[in-house]
Amino acid sequence: MTHTLKSFLTGISALTLCAASAQISAQDFPTQKTLPLELSTQAAMAAIKKCHDDGFRVSVAIVDQSGLLKVQLKADGAGPHTLDSSRRKAYTANSLRDSTHKFAVLVAQKPELQSLTRMNENILLLGGGFPIKIGGEVVGGIGVGGAPGIEYDEACASAALKVLKADDTFEKK
Repeated sequence: MTHTLKSFLTGISALTLCAASAQISAQDFPTQKTLPLELSTQAAMAAIKKCHDDGFRVSVAIVDQSGLLKVQLKADGAGPHTLDSSRRKAYTANSLRDSTHKFAVLVAQKPELQSLTRMNENILLLGGGFPIKIGGEVVGGIGVGGAPGIEYDEACASAALKVLKADDTFEKK
């Protein structure tokens, strides 16, 4: 067999292998649910409105599945610290896949779990954050900060979850 024919057949084999591999890869890509920006904004506004109607000025943050900020709103008159706390609660709920209050209680009951609070600078174990679950899959997190008690932050976050039609599979305290 000549060198040119060998090179040609090797090239054909490589192309066939690449084409087959491309078909397999295209079919095997996992699908991932994402939070649409418009719906996320509507949900954040619902949380702001719920807290406003209850007499509280808060900030609301929604993060995507990667923990990156999708939407953040600060109500008129909300303290500047509420921006950071709402973002960190949303991040924590998404990252740990459960309510921030649940982990705050757990760490208070079991001091050996204090390392959770130092996992990274974005973790905040304080009530007011919930994962956003759609069809059993965590697609993001929501955090509310600024109401005078975690039960109020959580009520406002729950208003947002209703707009998102999120699963209510976490245990609210």
